[in-house]
This record gives sequence, C-alpha cells and structure tokens, in this order.
Amino acid sequence: TRIGASDDLASGRSTFMVEMTEAAAILHGATDQSLVLMDEIGRGTSTFDGVALAVAIARHLLDKNRCWTLFATHYFELTCLAHDYPECANVHLDAVEHNHGIVFLHALEEGPASQSYGIEVAALAGIPGAVVRDAKRRLRALENREIDAGPQADLFASLPADEPELPGHPVLGALAAIDPDALTPREALEALYELKRLSA
Repeated sequence: TRIGASDDLASGRSTFMVEMTEAAAILHGATDQSLVLMDEIGRGTSTFDGVALAVAIARHLLDKNRCWTLFATHYFELTCLAHDYPECANVHLDAVEHNHGIVFLHALEEGPASQSYGIEVAALAGIPGAVVRDAKRRLRALENREIDAGPQADLFASLPADEPELPGHPVLGALAAIDPDALTPREALEALYELKRLSA
C-alpha cells in the first residue's frame, strides 16, 4: 500500500520522499499475485512532475508488475490509460452539488469523474469562505488560461477582479450571532427552533 499513513519528518525524510520510497518498494516487489493500493501518487511535488511520475508508475504496474491495482488519483490525465490497456478500467465515486455544497453519494460509477471537488471539500472542512472564493477564482483563471507564466502556470499571478460576495444562508448568520456560553437552557432551545425555522 501507498496511502500516506505515515510520515518520517523526524528522520529528515520529506513527505514526498516517503511517498517515493514506498512507491519504489511496490514497483520492485509487486508480482502478478500482488494486490497494490496506491493513493494520490505524485502530489508532493510540482504539478507536471507529479503527473509524469503518476503516469509512469501506473504504466510500470501495468506493463511490468502486472498486479491487481487500485490506483486512486485526481490526475485526470491518467484516465487515458484505459484506452491503451484493455485490462485497465476507470471508475469514480459519484457526488452531486446541492445548495452551493457537495454531497458524496458513496456510489461507484463507471468511467472517469467529470470534475474534482477539492475546493468544495475544503469548504466542508471549514476553510474560510474568502479563501474558498479566492481558490475558485484562481481555478477558473487557470482553466481559462488567464494565468500564464511559461511552461508551468503561475498560481500567484494577478487575477481578474473579485466577484461580489454571495449572501450566506440565513442559518449561518443566525449561528454566528449565538454565544452558546451565554444562553440559558430555555434560550438555547428557542435558538434551536429559530435555526430550524430559518432552514425550512
């Protein structure tokens, strides 16, 4: 397995070095009787280096090791391997966008995913709204090639003007106004009913 379960920073090995050491052990040791699990290979370096390594590692597993492999990645470029290797298949976990958020359905679907949901997951994790909006603008600029600084895009180049901030859900405003330590049990119950009313 290469699933990022342990780092070794105390020994002076970067997260990426650990990732590559584990990948090397798999590439040297896996046989056609092996089950290999690889998660997000190539994420600890530059985008182009990472894609190149991920494709080369996946191809080596297919060509040389010929082992059963579950290769989880957000690099869409790897989905083309299914065209070159009949024994390779693309699947993805389904998700739907709902009320400016994301709901993961935990349903396995055939084919590659139509998009990544990294920014939506960041929002679910509690990344501040201003950071999420900035990331969305940067993503759009990268996708539209508005940011260009030579062979690899410059993530810190100037961006198009800010979009107006979307109004938040009324429940979020009501929640922000609550000081839970200052509420009596009765006031807490009334606040809960008010939040339920706002969410309807």
